Amino acid sequence: MRLTADPGLCQGHQECLAEAPDLFDFDADGDHVVVRVPEPSQEQLPSARAAVKYCPAFALSLED
Repeated sequence: MRLTADPGLCQGHQECLAEAPDLFDFDADGDHVVVRVPEPSQEQLPSARAAVKYCPAFALSLED
């Protein structure tokens, strides 16, 4: 599974950090998400899915 983020859609809500702080970070300004782990492990997949689901800007995706 591949975890990606579209910084153009990100609005800086940082919900992804609440769901999966080990998978995401934000740029120096705190405006745009940065994916720290583009290929989450099996153990990280539930939190990755939650981050994608709860992103209010739909800026995250998880694909096969």
